[in-house]
Amino acid sequence: MKIGNLQIDGIAALAPMAGVADRAFRELCMGYGAAFCVGELTSAKGIVLGSYKSRELLAVEQAERPMASQLFGCDPDIMAKAARVAMEYHPDFIDINMGCPAPKVIASGGGSALLKDIPLAASIAKEVKRAVDVPVTAKIRLGYDQDHIVAVELAKTLEQAGVDAITVHARTREQMYAPSADWQRIKEVKDAVSIPVIGNGDVYTAVDAAKMLEQTGCDMVMVGRGAMGAPWIFQQINAYYNEGVLLPDPPLAQKMLVLIKQCEMMCKYKDPYLAMLQIRKHAAWYIKGLPGAARFRKACGQIESMDDLQRLAAQVVMEYENHAKEENKI
Repeated sequence: MKIGNLQIDGIAALAPMAGVADRAFRELCMGYGAAFCVGELTSAKGIVLGSYKSRELLAVEQAERPMASQLFGCDPDIMAKAARVAMEYHPDFIDINMGCPAPKVIASGGGSALLKDIPLAASIAKEVKRAVDVPVTAKIRLGYDQDHIVAVELAKTLEQAGVDAITVHARTREQMYAPSADWQRIKEVKDAVSIPVIGNGDVYTAVDAAKMLEQTGCDMVMVGRGAMGAPWIFQQINAYYNEGVLLPDPPLAQKMLVLIKQCEMMCKYKDPYLAMLQIRKHAAWYIKGLPGAARFRKACGQIESMDDLQRLAAQVVMEYENHAKEENKI
């Protein structure tokens, strides 16, 4: 598939998730075969005002490519200026967020707020497209609420504005992340435009990805929460799509090694104290569904050092193996 003049190899991309899909996690997912990744949501206003934190989010490393810088805002001129600054970090493309449901983002006029102002969304897309020489994409939702489904109209307008591809999260802003995504709406968008359409919402397994592709005709899928604690999902999706092979999850001991590797990368790329606070939620995702997971989640919330994490990982594996032995005796 091509996004503008950018060749994308693969069928599943990593969604931008603020506070989750940081550089370490993006590199892990790309290593497991993600087709591309998108940086964490970044304020255009913050970039233009010189915010160190905002600009730090624009960094693009070779192991993450192809990668997009994702911007949000509501002023076409500021979005264009921010896009030009982002180009100093050499992203492979620019993604405009028109779907984030976070109240703070909406209050600023960005994210899902743009679902209520299609002309403004189009103006932003035109100005960003004019400002950069790489492809420009947009991530949208179905609409602000069920009474105002605008995905098809918005997608057609964005295509006319020059956007090179569109990702559709198949929920409204009001729905946030539940109930189930409405994949039929992705198909409606795909049928309405000629640019690539990437489907997003409720892809938790390789079979989910295959079903979305089949049911919607979308060009690719984007995986968000399905990758949390499971970066190997991209390897599984690729194997099933290309070879019809359903790869099992890695053994628990291997999962724990991946978790530790992720933490080591986080400590390398950011303040170690902050990394240890952030790894807590990741650790909880890695052990989700295991016997005794509730007790282990409590321990995850107390991780303060790499030693703590390694001890917890070893305990999780030991207790799981002991549980399996007892089960086999019955």
